[in-house]
Amino acid sequence: MARVFPPPGSMRVLVLFMCLSAGCLALRPHPCRAPPLLTGGLSVSTQSGNLTVFGKYVYDALGKRIRLREFVHHNNKTFHLDVLLLYRERVLYKINYRNHTCTKKPLKADFHPLAIPKTASLLGQVVLGSSSGPGEGLLVNTWAGEVHTKNSSAKYISTVTEFGCIPVSTLFHTKRGWWVTSFFNNVIGITDPNQLNPPCFCKDAQLEEDDGEDPETFFSLFENPEPDSEM
Repeated sequence: MARVFPPPGSMRVLVLFMCLSAGCLALRPHPCRAPPLLTGGLSVSTQSGNLTVFGKYVYDALGKRIRLREFVHHNNKTFHLDVLLLYRERVLYKINYRNHTCTKKPLKADFHPLAIPKTASLLGQVVLGSSSGPGEGLLVNTWAGEVHTKNSSAKYISTVTEFGCIPVSTLFHTKRGWWVTSFFNNVIGITDPNQLNPPCFCKDAQLEEDDGEDPETFFSLFENPEPDSEM
């Protein structure tokens, strides 16, 4: 029996289709972790509208350190919040440069890196802005899931860049409702390493008793803000 071969054009189409299919499978987004050293700005707002945060962060996953310097509007009061978390030393500093005072508290929580958990589900990949021309858009992936801590659980929707896994925004839903954190002006690296060390006037700060309010994740730092100095 004579063999029947598809026309040459059909074979080329089949090979092209198989290559494109393999490429699509290879490029499917996967859960990722942000760069270990990041500096940038962030904003936080809540569903109830009683909390608004605007400030800067320094993130060091290698040394397990986080610095947050923000202006916070909470329950009709505006104040400045300056916090340094040293997870390896198990210490949290609340710093007041105006009065050159420092509060030192125990930090029992574990360090949680900025990352998309492996259990997250991909919601989709989109371009923020426009894909019409170079530099007009940003390719991002949006993930959803649930995280569990020792005291509670929270659902999240998190968006990161396809290239670099740089955080863009995260919506969190806890027992207090929805709130969103947006990241901007991110720079890979730490522009000022001194921000991750306690100021000199903190060296005599005495470790206070545990108040049971350890932050459990990067985002839970904003759930219970306490003023250092009102504006």
